[in-house]
Amino acid sequence: MEIFISCFEIVGTVSFALSGAIVGLKKSMDIFGICVLGVTTAVGGGIIRDLILGCTPPATFINPIYVAMSVLVSLAVFISFKMRLVPDKKFYEILLLAADSAGLGIFTVCGMNVAVNAGFAENAFLVVFVGVITGVGGGVLRDIFAGDRPYIFVKHIYACAALAGAAAAELMWSVAGANISMITGFALITLIRICSAKFRWSLPKAKL
Repeated sequence: MEIFISCFEIVGTVSFALSGAIVGLKKSMDIFGICVLGVTTAVGGGIIRDLILGCTPPATFINPIYVAMSVLVSLAVFISFKMRLVPDKKFYEILLLAADSAGLGIFTVCGMNVAVNAGFAENAFLVVFVGVITGVGGGVLRDIFAGDRPYIFVKHIYACAALAGAAAAELMWSVAGANISMITGFALITLIRICSAKFRWSLPKAKL
């Protein structure tokens, strides 16, 4: 179980660090700004999660391995761009969507697992809420730092995808166990995100 969670968190960290670093590239930030966005996207949701659950100091500051990993990924993105290893800008758009979708799915279900292990398994609302916040929190901070309106309010189906996956995982948790529930929730979130981008699904909007 611990190995499964660790692998999941590593993939999620790399995915979100990629998405943050690519947003930094699109904003023409320097190497420091790109690293800040990569780290913020990767660990921001987890910090918010730990503060909500009363786990202080947040795990990020106790075990900085994920921060270091995020910095390395961000540096790799910066170097690959400077050396023009990936000349097609569309590749970065596709990578951003894939990385952001995977990161959202992974961190949502990992956040739920932390809440369950913290002793809140009987509080379904809290478990789902913490999962969604863990999934979208880093992206919200990334967008604020980048000077954009948070992605979750203006683009496709984002927070709602996290909510749907978290709800599905919560319904399955006591029956199927943590691993299968987390994989199901992750798969559902990723599928909804990619389909919403491909088919341009969006929530209804209003304008004064």
